[in-house]
Formats: sequence, C-alpha cells, structure tokens
Amino acid sequence: MEANNIMCYQTDKYLTFCSRLKHLLTVVYVSCKQFPTINPADGTIIAQISEGDKADVDKAVAAASQAFSRGSKWRNMDASARGKLMIFYLIARDLEYIATLETLDNGKAYSNAIFDIECSIDTIRYYAGWCDKIFGDTIPADGNLVSFTRKEPVGVVGQIIPWNYPFLMLAWKWGPALATGCTIVLKPAEQTPLTALYAAALAKEAGFPPGVVNVITGYGPTAGAAIAEHSGIQKVAFTGSTEVGRLIMTASSKSNLKRVSLELGGKSPLIIFDDVDVKEAAEIAYNAIFSNHGQNCCAGSRTFVHAKIYDQFVTFAKQLALETKVGDPFDFETQQGPQIDQEMFAKVLGLIKSAKEEGAVLETGGERQGNVGYFIKPTVFSNVTDNMRIAKEEIFGPVQCILKFEAMDEVIERANNTNYGLAAGVLSKDIDKALVFAQAVQAGSVWINCYDAVTPQTPFGGFKQSGIGRELGAEGLKEYLETKTVSIKVSMRN
Repeated sequence: MEANNIMCYQTDKYLTFCSRLKHLLTVVYVSCKQFPTINPADGTIIAQISEGDKADVDKAVAAASQAFSRGSKWRNMDASARGKLMIFYLIARDLEYIATLETLDNGKAYSNAIFDIECSIDTIRYYAGWCDKIFGDTIPADGNLVSFTRKEPVGVVGQIIPWNYPFLMLAWKWGPALATGCTIVLKPAEQTPLTALYAAALAKEAGFPPGVVNVITGYGPTAGAAIAEHSGIQKVAFTGSTEVGRLIMTASSKSNLKRVSLELGGKSPLIIFDDVDVKEAAEIAYNAIFSNHGQNCCAGSRTFVHAKIYDQFVTFAKQLALETKVGDPFDFETQQGPQIDQEMFAKVLGLIKSAKEEGAVLETGGERQGNVGYFIKPTVFSNVTDNMRIAKEEIFGPVQCILKFEAMDEVIERANNTNYGLAAGVLSKDIDKALVFAQAVQAGSVWINCYDAVTPQTPFGGFKQSGIGRELGAEGLKEYLETKTVSIKVSMRN
C-alpha cells in the first residue's frame, strides 16, 4: 500500500474497530463521568471514555472475587484448559486493528506498534505454555512426615499499567496472572485506555468466565488509588514512576499488606569502549535512546563514550538524529511520532532548556517540530557532565546525553551513581572487559554488545529505586503464586 494512502486506510480500520468494540464489550460504570482520550499527533479528542472511580473498583473486585471463589468455573478449570483460553491467537487475528488503535491513542509509529503487538503475542503465548507446568516439590522432612508444597494463585490481583507501551504492558501483566489462575482488575493509563478495552473484549470473546478479567478506565488518584488501597486485592503490579510506586507501597501497608511488584523509572547507562566499530556503536546507542520517542523506562539515557573515540562518536550520533523521520505516525517511513501529551512535552522541553543553561553543547534538535501535536526534534547533547539535570533525571523523551570517560573503574562508579538501577549496556570487543562491567554495575538487566534485548523468557526488573520483583520468564510467575506446605504424619510400622 502506498504511504500516502495510509492515513485513510488506518482511519477506515479504526472505524471498523469501533463498531466491533461496541458489539463485543458493554461497559457499565457506577460513575457516570467521562474523560477524553487525546490523539497526541494533533491534540484532537478521539473519544470520551467512562471514568471509573472507587465504586467501580469495588464492583470489579467483587466480580473478580466471585470468579476466584471455591467452586467457581475458573478455580475448577483444568490448567491445560486455562492455557487454551489465553487470547494470543485472537490478538494475532486482530493485530492490525490493535496496532492502529495503539498508534492513534499513543502516537507511536505504526511500525513500532506492530512490533509491540507481536511481542505481546509472544509473551502471552509463552505464559499459556506455563499453565500446566506449575507445580510444587516433595520434601524429605525430618521425622515420620511426608511433606510437599503446592503452588497456588495469590487471588485477586490489581494491575496498573503505563501509557508508553499500553498493550505490551498489559500482556506482561495478564500473561503470568492468568497462567497461575489469578483473577484481574486492571487499570490502563488514562492517556491510552483504548487497547486495554479491546483486550477485555477479546477476553470475553475467548470465553473467560465472567469476573476473571476486569478493566477499569480512569485516573490514577481515584481508580488507581482505589486498587492500591483495596483490601479485597491480594497483590498489585505497577509499572510507572518511582513517585507513584512509593504511593502504592504506602497504600499496601495501610490496607491489607498486599503483595506489591513495581517496575519503575530508570537512568540507564550505556558504556562504549574505544575498541568498538564507532559507527555501529552509534547506531546501537541511537536505538537505545530514541526508540519509542525516548519514552522507555530502560532507555540508554546516559551514553558514556571513551575519550579516544568521543568526537568521532558525537559526529555519527548527530548525523543519525538529523536523519530521523519525525511526523505522521501512520506514515510507513516515520521513525518518531509525538510525545504522549502536553505535560510530558513541556517536561522534555524544560529539561532541554536546563541542559543549554548548564553548559551542555547542543549538537542538534532541542526544540519543537511543527505547530500541531507534541513533536520534539531528536536532540543530541555533547559535553554532558554528571551533575547536569539531563544526566540525573529521567527525561522520557528523544534526548541523547553523551558523556566522556577514560577508565573502567571511573565509569563503573559513575554508572552506579544514581538512585536507579533498571538496566545497563556495554559495547566492547573485549568480552572479559564487558563481563567485568556487567558484574559491577547495579542494574536488573545488562546487555552486552546490544541494547534492550528483552524477551518473554528472560526476567526483567530493577535494582534500587527502579523497582521490586521481576516480570517475564519463570521469575514473573512467582509474583502471582503462594507456596503452601502440606505435611502428613505416617505410621512407623516395620
């Protein structure tokens, strides 16, 4: 299909989607309020969405509790049958519809949205395979006992997901929760509610029993807070800012001490030694920061480059940023769409301004692009120092900060000099050198000669203030399981 026809094509698909959603899903909220969801590419209202609040969360928790109760269809379902209900095949069927809505609501390039939905399919398929492979152990306990453990679902779980990867984060949350037999109350970000509603429609179509999957659209301080505080919820999984993560932990402690897993912010370092192919390293670093418009918790937002290749690297980095196609996210050639909303747009521009004032050298970008939507030109700063705001704060935008280093011990200390610890990367032809750094850096994921290599099989999560617990892989299942020990006294007859 020709690129100039893409917007019309996608609009037609969106209208078809709306018709489909209307027939698949009926949303009845206690609250009669609504809020708009905005197209960040032009600032227009896409739709008015029902605004859930505490009363709606209470209703959803009651439904989820009933679905989890002893004797319910969900609790008595064979584990293998639970795996067959997982909706990855329906997501694959409707991949283009979902990607279209994601682009419209989030602003990410359509090609990126397609990739995200494909990753979502892989994630849910992976966890569908786990459904009948979760089991306990037999234990050689002392005395005349036969002991074994059972792995049982935690129960009703609350899940609060962000706006930067709306559908993918839903898949990360739903996959392990459903595989273990939990029931769900999920709140999508208020900026991007549409694909979560569609996922709920697919769950209904797949045949999940009523109450197993519940989606509440609304705002964090109302609907989100009600989930975090609810005594009928046994675990909360949250992806978002460190600030909100603290609020969720506080709410847990003040309510029922529910289990909490948090994937929070980051200021991840990417270390580039002087033995690399500089052009190739610049390309890896470019993707590490500019992917998803810089709106990525584990983005390589501190690029440390060895002094011997620093100037050459900066030249390549500048050129790559200048070549970036920014614009209509539905254009097949677009690499970068708009930031999510006015608040984040203003935050990024404010941090860019601070960098100029603090003495960083602006190589390219540093300003708004166009007059419509929340577009920012890809920005590259050189001569960045550790004390600058752009080197310390999570920017969450298309801003590359290039710092200079000279020695291994020095760069390890500087890389770890942050409250965050989500991810890190290192580029070097010397694998021993790379492994020394990987062992020393305080980060939940370390990528050697690549970046952002996240797969369904590998656990993901942070050190320090980047979070608690892990998602993905077998580790992700543990967050949704309780361990029960059963011991049986046996006769000591000869």
